[in-house]
Amino acid sequence: MKETSLVIMAAGIGSRFGGGIKQLEPVGPSGEIIMDYSIHDALEAGFNKIVFIIRKNLEEDFKEIIGKRIEGIAPVAYAYQELDDLPEGFQKPEGRTKPWGTGQAILCAKAVIDEPFAVINADDYYGKEGFVKIHDYLVHEMNCGTKPYDICMGGFILGNTLSENGGVTRGVCQVDENGILKEVTETYDIRKKGPEAEGRNEAGEPVLIPLEQNVSMNMWGLSPEFLMELEKGFPEFLKAQKKEDLKSEYLLPKIIDRLVQSNQAKVRVLETKDKWFGVTYKEDKPAVAAAIQKLISEGVYKTPLFNGGN
Repeated sequence: MKETSLVIMAAGIGSRFGGGIKQLEPVGPSGEIIMDYSIHDALEAGFNKIVFIIRKNLEEDFKEIIGKRIEGIAPVAYAYQELDDLPEGFQKPEGRTKPWGTGQAILCAKAVIDEPFAVINADDYYGKEGFVKIHDYLVHEMNCGTKPYDICMGGFILGNTLSENGGVTRGVCQVDENGILKEVTETYDIRKKGPEAEGRNEAGEPVLIPLEQNVSMNMWGLSPEFLMELEKGFPEFLKAQKKEDLKSEYLLPKIIDRLVQSNQAKVRVLETKDKWFGVTYKEDKPAVAAAIQKLISEGVYKTPLFNGGN
């Protein structure tokens, strides 16, 4: 069986969560965190290795809460996303506290990824369908080592991904009749508004989005060669930054959209009808815990999840 990794981006600072380490908040009845369920579903789908991207100052807590447990059931590797981990010739701007974004996060893991891999956020619950579809694509369909880059993504339905407690950021996708991504636009502060959703584009202007629109939840299937593209593009991104801009991020959806528009990447959108939930805001936690409990009562998961779980 082809080797595949699940790469989990867990270095976010959790500012909207009130400063806590939201990725490590328990939501399951036996102390499980959201990552436990993603890892469970990924291993069940056939992924062989787990890669955690964390901050170095998070390492001790992270390994105690989840890392050591997962090391007992699957091969695990760690990568560290830091603000000063920059290409030669670049320095962290004075006053910069915001991480450099998902593109840099994945680039930090370059040394521990040699196989096709899926990328997810640590604080999102994706459901089972996306992991199965992406794993099958990586194993049976992906053309590695060729250009344009062969990429796939979990295409979630916008209405299944909104929070009751505030706006969310999503990559809004335009998809052709063959399931190929035409464009992905990072859209901010998306909230339900009647039969549609309203968000803000990069200029801060309001945009209306159908609730049935496909969106990216940072669930991508990528080849190891894509890491070289990230490595090439990061210095270009840094050169383009204005000195006073301390918040711009090197983001996967923007990177992939640029490659799509220049015909350097072809992205297969694998639609999933699963309902997302996540701990974006502190107020989200009770709803997430209730959703997990409902899945357990329906027989989707056992508790404890791994000790005798399915």
